[in-house]
Amino acid sequence: MRSNRLGWILLAPTLFVLFLFGVVPFLYVVWLSFHQWNPFAANPDIIYNGAANFRRLVFDAGFLASLGVTVAFVFFAVVSELILGYILAQAFLKEFPGKAIFRTIHTLPLIMAPIIVGSIWKLMTTPSIGIIPSLLDSWFGYDLNIGQSATAAFTVTVIMDIWHWTPLVTLTLIAALVSLPPDPFEQAQIDGAGKRQIFWHITLPMIAPAVVATVFIRLMDALRTVDEVLMLTGGGPGSATRYLGVHIFKEVFPRTNYGYGSAISVIVLYLTIVVCWLLYVSMLAPRNKK
Repeated sequence: MRSNRLGWILLAPTLFVLFLFGVVPFLYVVWLSFHQWNPFAANPDIIYNGAANFRRLVFDAGFLASLGVTVAFVFFAVVSELILGYILAQAFLKEFPGKAIFRTIHTLPLIMAPIIVGSIWKLMTTPSIGIIPSLLDSWFGYDLNIGQSATAAFTVTVIMDIWHWTPLVTLTLIAALVSLPPDPFEQAQIDGAGKRQIFWHITLPMIAPAVVATVFIRLMDALRTVDEVLMLTGGGPGSATRYLGVHIFKEVFPRTNYGYGSAISVIVLYLTIVVCWLLYVSMLAPRNKK
């Protein structure tokens, strides 16, 4: 009994900080989403408007367009990171010359702040000084200009996200692959199973919890991408890279529409929870029933 009380006493500061900086701001955003508030307007008062902000979302073409490009961005980025992360994880499990150096270089993007990543890619993709447009023009005759081409801007933001976060996927999958017992693989090889059969029937089911956890992390991060895209494209050209995080930023800060921005934030959180729950049900729930 005394040890339990001591444990709660030691946890109390952490729980208080989490409540103060996690629960309280969340409750405030939920409360604000049911109000209209522009502190810089002629009437700066907070006015209760019920569910008007959420009804507005249904018919807001800007929000719907932002939701569409965000879904496409998340799909291409997360799927590519999972595939590349698994390939690199398998490669790092083998010995090859320069493995330690390559592994260190591969992990470096993780220590960079998102705003720094966006700045680096902004310099690399600027037509007049960037190395990427120069190489594409000299090798393939392709004129890369993310300020004019919506497709190019979207593609570059996806590649930037892959470059930044694939190392995280690689590290988590390495940890999962290293922890696998060798007996099932040896037995499968004795029975004549091929590499593809071993992957689908042994490797993937055994690392499924790690894969799902990684997808959860990447989904939450990708859905709230702001800094990198703002630095690289500013959400343009047009609304080609105006992802949900950028859309919320522009609603809250330039337009100072705090109530409507809070409503969008609540909806994004709800969508994130629903998608993660669907992934859990589809991938782990059947496995837990066995």
